[in-house]
Amino acid sequence: MAEAVRPRTINLGSVDKVPKGQGFTFIVAGLEIAIFRQRDGMLFAAQNRCPHKQGPLSEGIIGGGKLICPLHAHRFDLCSGEGPDPKERLRIYPVREEKGEILLRVDP
Repeated sequence: MAEAVRPRTINLGSVDKVPKGQGFTFIVAGLEIAIFRQRDGMLFAAQNRCPHKQGPLSEGIIGGGKLICPLHAHRFDLCSGEGPDPKERLRIYPVREEKGEILLRVDP
């Protein structure tokens, strides 16, 4: 029987790498993942490329758990990944802050 592959948690370093109100791109296991830190300090993690035109989402505007793509102003929910069209959905990753560090969970 094959062994189940478990998600792993990766420490991305200090939460200060991501200024409040902005996003920052990390390359994790070959994936471009954008970490967003709202002005209230809440963290979100999503794929970095917009499913519409591959815009760099880490350069978008965030607030209230929402993200606006910098290229075409498409809006995404950072909790569910929902976009303006059912075909435009972001992959969302679990992320949290612990002792000032960003901890990201990545499923294999």
